[in-house]
Amino acid sequence: MALANINGVDLFFDQIGAGEPLLFHHGYTGSHDSWAGIVDRLEDRYQCTVMDCRGAADSAHPEDGYTVAQMANDVIGMADHLGLQSFTYIGHSMGGMNAMTFAGRHPDQVRALILIDVGPEVSVDGAKEVQQFVAGPYEMDSLDEWVEHTHKYYPYRSKERIRARLAVSLRETPEGKMAKQYDQRFREQGFGGVARAKDDIWDVAKAVACPTLLLHGEKSPVLKREQAEKFAAANSHVELVTIPEAGHSVAGDQPDAFVAEARRFLNSALT
Repeated sequence: MALANINGVDLFFDQIGAGEPLLFHHGYTGSHDSWAGIVDRLEDRYQCTVMDCRGAADSAHPEDGYTVAQMANDVIGMADHLGLQSFTYIGHSMGGMNAMTFAGRHPDQVRALILIDVGPEVSVDGAKEVQQFVAGPYEMDSLDEWVEHTHKYYPYRSKERIRARLAVSLRETPEGKMAKQYDQRFREQGFGGVARAKDDIWDVAKAVACPTLLLHGEKSPVLKREQAEKFAAANSHVELVTIPEAGHSVAGDQPDAFVAEARRFLNSALT
């Protein structure tokens, strides 16, 4: 575990394993801990790098805001820092949107792509559901309260798995409460979170030219099956796989299925 100063921002990263490099990018309010229980099952064949993007968990919270372009430049900087000339990019939700954009703009650096429940089109109602979760409590009195609150949004994940995830992703405040770790401005309506790129998102999606696995959660409120199919039909490099009994957080809801599909895809794409 270490910090690297990338583009003037201290970014947290950790690496485990050896072999073909994989870079993992978490969702909007996630962190490197989002990949707990995933990377340790891939490290036998792959060098897994997890990082906190700017504004998340153990990375710094810069004052100049957050854009897709800035995050793409952070990935370039992190790859240079780690000596990664090319890698497989794995991204969930916001991280997947950034991964897709990066792959379209920097095809020589991305060998393969795994996108988790994200595409050029998403459900408006599902996106609002995510926004409501983000706009909810930033701190609560106990871990038990957080488990019950979070399970309402992740009903396909056991409370035991939610508890294990939250135990490492929450921080204790000086007042003894349990709080989130991402930049609180993500929750402000006027902040707007990560600004969308100016280029047309469908042009970005069609520009992806590397082997791409799109993992869609069967029960996801964010990416509907027809939206995932439309994406796969528009780009012949995209393979669509729907994971049963998974919501938007596919890797968290069904880690066994996620690892199995990732291994199958990587065995083919990286040979």
